[in-house]
Amino acid sequence: MDDAENETWHLLALHRQFAGKAIALLPLLDHYGSATSLYARARLERRLGFRFRHPVLEEISRGPSREIAARVEKDLVWLSHPQHHLIAWGSAESYPLLLREIPDPPPLLFVDGDLRLLSSRQIAIVGSRNMSAAGRKTATGFAGQLARAGLTITSGLARGIDAAAHTGALEVGGKTIAVLGSGCDVTYPRQNRRLADRIRESGAVVSEFPLGTPGRAENFPRRNRIVTGLSVGTLVVEAASRSGSLISARLAAEQGRDVLAVPGSIFSRQSRGCHQLIKEGARLVESVEDIAEEIGGIEWTAGDNRPSQRPSLPDEVQARLYEALDATPSSVDDLVSRTRLDVPVVLAALIQLEVCGLVESGVGGYARKPDFRA
Repeated sequence: MDDAENETWHLLALHRQFAGKAIALLPLLDHYGSATSLYARARLERRLGFRFRHPVLEEISRGPSREIAARVEKDLVWLSHPQHHLIAWGSAESYPLLLREIPDPPPLLFVDGDLRLLSSRQIAIVGSRNMSAAGRKTATGFAGQLARAGLTITSGLARGIDAAAHTGALEVGGKTIAVLGSGCDVTYPRQNRRLADRIRESGAVVSEFPLGTPGRAENFPRRNRIVTGLSVGTLVVEAASRSGSLISARLAAEQGRDVLAVPGSIFSRQSRGCHQLIKEGARLVESVEDIAEEIGGIEWTAGDNRPSQRPSLPDEVQARLYEALDATPSSVDDLVSRTRLDVPVVLAALIQLEVCGLVESGVGGYARKPDFRA
């Protein structure tokens, strides 16, 4: 075993030995220079009977258990596959620069897929697991347009908005990264297995957790800090007032990254979190160009189907929406479903119709004004 292989073995052992424990390994690795040196120093101090300078060193000095050693050997078998990679904090060439800047960067990352994508320009798209039809359409549409413009779409592979964002990027041949709250070899939730396989083929699946780790609730906030840490900005598409997506948004803000949010109906619970973020200073997003203005660095080409700053509203669009309305209030989600128009188009058309005095908003959504009902 050469020096590099020896260091990989000790890194994996250290990672497994302290998995799930609130131990800051990076300061120790920085101080001793490597995992190999850290183990050697701890064993030496134990052999000489020294008082350990750090309480963690005493545990390290005992070395990894036989069970951990056996699992490390299995990790190495997994890493022998050409598509499987291990990124360590000490690797200046492969560790993502943006991730280095966050307060609590992961010491190790397992990657299944295209390693280069982790250093690409990324935007995170997150939101509700219980998304609406409008939310799905918005997440898929924004992800597709941003992916066409060359951005990598990063999310957490959760059901709902996360899955829609990954799908939107894949549908246009774009790139996407899924950051997991489980081991890199464990797809959670199971219902997204096919989606995860598609991402592995043309994008990347990433995790800081040891291989074989099941998806657990306590893992998701740690996953979220990586999703936002890899990205220049985080777009929240739908979020209830207690959504986990708000945690992601606040992590992004703490990391000094842009936070953006898509507004929705004032009657929708799934929009309350986004509205709260906008009140707190998040950029209100109605079009992809709003995102481009905020994060910069997006260059459109003729083939990008570049969206206009505000949707064009020809008379037939307003007429189509007006025909979908009646005396009973309808939500934006319902109108999107009936007209098959994009959410920004529906919202802008409703504003125009309201300005013209043709529709009114109230409890339950939008309806034709009494004087204009057929």
